[in-house]
Amino acid sequence: MLMRMCEKFTGCRVLSYCLMSNHFHILLEVTPIPVGGIADGLLLERLGVFYGEARVAQIAKEMEEAAAVRERGEFELPPVDEAGLPLTRNDELTRARQEAAGRVEEIRSRYTRRMHDLSWFMKSLLERFTKWFNGKHSRSGTLWEDRFKSVIVESGVAARTMAAYIDLNPVRAGMVSDPADYRWSGYGEAVGGGKKGNGKKSREGIVRACMSHRGAGFEAEKWKDVSRIYRRAMGMALGRKPSNSKSQISRNSTPGQVTKNEAEMLESGNNETVLPDLGVAGMLRKRIRYFTVSA
Repeated sequence: MLMRMCEKFTGCRVLSYCLMSNHFHILLEVTPIPVGGIADGLLLERLGVFYGEARVAQIAKEMEEAAAVRERGEFELPPVDEAGLPLTRNDELTRARQEAAGRVEEIRSRYTRRMHDLSWFMKSLLERFTKWFNGKHSRSGTLWEDRFKSVIVESGVAARTMAAYIDLNPVRAGMVSDPADYRWSGYGEAVGGGKKGNGKKSREGIVRACMSHRGAGFEAEKWKDVSRIYRRAMGMALGRKPSNSKSQISRNSTPGQVTKNEAEMLESGNNETVLPDLGVAGMLRKRIRYFTVSA
């Protein structure tokens, strides 16, 4: 919940995540600020994630009053400039509008500087989780041992590989045998259905991680095709079926390496990995398990 709140406030997008017992992983896309800046309506909507209605209304009022001064040229200025010389009406009007414009920008920058920024995303998430955790367990002080660590991940195979690595954490830790069975991960949420029953946010993130190099955005409707590629990519990271013939593995590959490209993985009738494909019945079982664990 806190992660999704920070996502909506900052405008950064979570592509995949995994919450473990004493740490977590997030694959995050720091999206650019919209062309022309963040519109006032969108800014106030984002502020509503962390602030109450009264506070948002107060911020909106400040912005409206400053904008009104800028537009109408309302001002209270002495009729002289810095050198003590008389100001003309146009000079006074120009200065008043400049100061009003600066006031509007100052109000906006208080909040927009915390958006579309990795450090502010993590700061908000860690601080708010610490506050919640301390309150729940009647403790105080810091919670995290070190500052968060980050690496830059390129789009394409690198992003898909990193997302798969994150979602396979509970499998490698021996907590589950199938990443779809783990409730607190991006893939588990995408398969299980998420809080509202469709896992749309997580599906959008995985689609983006797997297909951004091909122009795909955050498009949940592409999940059906992408989920097959992604699951097979995770399966091949875990290993190939021991029954596969050696002729299917290239000379330069090592056990567990993939020799098929995305199109071949999607079109292949057989899953050659240790992680079998999920049919309709399998997806339904995972969804039931997801909500049972949540309950």
